Amino acid sequence: MGPHPAVAAIRLAVRRVLHDVLAEHRAEHRNTPPPTTADAHTDPLVLVACSGGADSMALASALAFEARKLPVRAGGITVDHGLQDGSDTRAAEVAERMTALGLAPSEAVAVTVGREGGPEAAARDARYAALDAAAERHGAAAVLLGHTRDDQAETVLLGLARGSGIRSLSGMAAVSGAARRYRRPFLQLDRQTVRKACVAQELAVWDDPHNADPAYTRSRLRHEGLPALEKALGKGVVEALARTAQLSRDDADALDTWAADAETAVRDEAGALECAKLFGLPPAVRRRVLRRAVIAEGAPAGSLFARHIEEVDRLVTGWRGQGAINLPGRVEARRQGGRLVIRQG
Repeated sequence: MGPHPAVAAIRLAVRRVLHDVLAEHRAEHRNTPPPTTADAHTDPLVLVACSGGADSMALASALAFEARKLPVRAGGITVDHGLQDGSDTRAAEVAERMTALGLAPSEAVAVTVGREGGPEAAARDARYAALDAAAERHGAAAVLLGHTRDDQAETVLLGLARGSGIRSLSGMAAVSGAARRYRRPFLQLDRQTVRKACVAQELAVWDDPHNADPAYTRSRLRHEGLPALEKALGKGVVEALARTAQLSRDDADALDTWAADAETAVRDEAGALECAKLFGLPPAVRRRVLRRAVIAEGAPAGSLFARHIEEVDRLVTGWRGQGAINLPGRVEARRQGGRLVIRQG
């Protein structure tokens, strides 16, 4: 008798990702001489980011199971945000559970969460910084994240509520980060399937009270917003939103490629952006060119919103002699002699 259908589904999703990581690792090291020491590691290391919740525990279990059948080393990292009493003890327990699954290394990393961007964004920034550092420290080829199709739907709705562009509506990518570090095997699986897999395997899980705290936007969306949408529109909202994310991502990728090609054509011989040539571009492409240019001068991508780019765009399309535009990262944009000058102020 085979495994429970939910367990089979999560293992298949992880197996596919591990095969991708292996193929990329072999391609990258095709011309690399074999290690000269007996204890040198040649198999890629894949880490799982595990909070102890159902999604990440299911992911950790599937990684441990599948890695045993492949030339892959598997480990785990849990991040202690220090936002709740006893969080250090809980993180240590999660590390012990990962060790019991056979993941090595398995470690808990404590972080200090700042305040910039609000509590959710600050915690996310601290978490990814810790995961990046752990991946570098251990030489990991990839880090697996337990985001599900439900998380994807929530991300699309949050982007829609902010009035963001198509890139925000594209949600989370299956592969992201520097050197394709982050992988999300569960984006095509719903949260219920993942929880069933935990029950079937008798995995101990911890439900973060922050996930049910109405003080957090995503929590309100999860427990109030999405159920209300499903009540009004019928079942299938989550699937439709996830499908919208993929379609939006395809469109956004195409526009980004167009903008990258167009950027060279709208600069003069000295590299300055020419307003007349910018004006001739389709708005979606022009705004992407402007965003790329502003980020290249030092504006943090995460702090650069649509309204900032709209103000810069008006220097091109609605020129009335207005002054410089101040942007995040102490970057300023001004129109001067038919050129758009973007630089640190």
